[in-house]
Amino acid sequence: MTTHDLTTTLNALATQYPNAIKGIQRGIEREALRIKPTGIIANTSHPKGVGNALTNSHITTDFSESLLEFITPVSTSAEETLAQLKDLQKYTFEQMGDELLWPISMPCFIEHQDDIVLAQFGDSNIGKMKTLYREGLKNRYGSMMQAIAGVHFNISFPEQLWRSLQSIKGDVGDLGAFTSASYLALIRNFKRELWLISYLFGASPALCGSFLQGRSTDLPFKKLGKGTLYLAVGTALRLGNLGYTNSAQSSLRVMYNSLEDYVAGLKQAINTPSDLYGDMDDYKSAQPKQLNKNILQIENEFYSPIRPKRNAQSGETPTDALLRGGIEYIEIRALDVNPFSETGINLEQIRFLDVFLTYCLLKQSPDMDWQEQKVSTENLDIVVNEGRNIDVMLTQQGSQVSLKQWAQDIFQQLVAVADYMDKAYDTHHYSDTIAELSSWVSQPDKTLSGRYIQALTADNVDNGQFALALAAKYKQSHQQSNYQFYSVAELTSQASLSQQAAAEILANDVKSFTQFLDDYFAT
Repeated sequence: MTTHDLTTTLNALATQYPNAIKGIQRGIEREALRIKPTGIIANTSHPKGVGNALTNSHITTDFSESLLEFITPVSTSAEETLAQLKDLQKYTFEQMGDELLWPISMPCFIEHQDDIVLAQFGDSNIGKMKTLYREGLKNRYGSMMQAIAGVHFNISFPEQLWRSLQSIKGDVGDLGAFTSASYLALIRNFKRELWLISYLFGASPALCGSFLQGRSTDLPFKKLGKGTLYLAVGTALRLGNLGYTNSAQSSLRVMYNSLEDYVAGLKQAINTPSDLYGDMDDYKSAQPKQLNKNILQIENEFYSPIRPKRNAQSGETPTDALLRGGIEYIEIRALDVNPFSETGINLEQIRFLDVFLTYCLLKQSPDMDWQEQKVSTENLDIVVNEGRNIDVMLTQQGSQVSLKQWAQDIFQQLVAVADYMDKAYDTHHYSDTIAELSSWVSQPDKTLSGRYIQALTADNVDNGQFALALAAKYKQSHQQSNYQFYSVAELTSQASLSQQAAAEILANDVKSFTQFLDDYFAT
């Protein structure tokens, strides 16, 4: 296979396959805590009107009963995806009484982690497995970490792009293998420059002091109002050591140089007994505290800002699905909830991600050893804690470079990618987005975290007050808006069908819970 740099590949696409990029597919998963009008976490059950959390594919729960998750279907239109997300949230508001949705990533005031009720999925074997998995997360890492909300962005590129790239690069092998290898190349480049996502879209530079639950921290927090802690130039506490991380997983060497490497790394973790959790009872005990005693209970426990994915068949694990059919799409897990968008993510972010992920795909992507993965994590930590000091230094290929210089270099390359995409889609949105966001590099107050801290400090307002005011504003906006994609009848039907589906699953259970898990873990 010949080697192509970004410019050569873009030129070849532009001249030979100008429309190959058309048909990008996306889906969004947005998490949000249900809260009482006072700003305290809701302790009510999942709203019955939205259906069954086990079987409703569009409105469900994540870790806790109060952590809602809205999941859009796959679409080639970013505008349609946001309309779907808004409709799902509007419908849910109508089933929630006076409750609100917390509009930021870091959780509201929570007095004690026992106030966070584990998500309940019913009495079927698969439902009980889901809840026990969450019991394990609670006992391993604590519930506070699991109360953090995020936005997951799923993307897949059209087959015509894969065929075009395969031709340009002179690859004569299997298209599926080429596609999987190319997605892994994207992932490696994304990990190298993930810090830029945190700089631009990190939106969790502050938290309620209750989140620490008495834990000490070395972070240089400043205090505001009654109990707000914030990092003056920080970006995304959710992605840092206080957030959705797992120090116990730091020893896991999951690599992204081949699909076999990636799967082998994960399978080792889910089959290796843990020194930390070996004393906790598992599903074979009368009162289990976790699914099993391994480093990872199941693959979903692996915390990564980006994952290769394939839709699994019934009873199939995520890694077995990947081995069967290769990588189908990529899940970006590094996005904070955008406080300045009533849907938690906006069109500008989607357009930037389209361009950035295409850039990560098209540029050269050498194999990434463990040391380079560690460096990428260190760069992210620096930006999480002090990213709006744009003169801060990062490590690039063994040398020190300022965040500002590296970001400007990336944006110069994004301009060409955006131009190609604009011509294919007959628009100017991509170039406009890159032009606007490039100005954020030298003006950190334009970033989401910059705007966030300005909003708090300008009026000396508590983080909780700020978020609660937004929550009330967004609920009112949803109530006053019209449905754009779904109808009430469609969403009500989905809810009803999900209840029927859950009942059928329970009725079809023939194994004991222990036998069910014996069989699941034997595969």
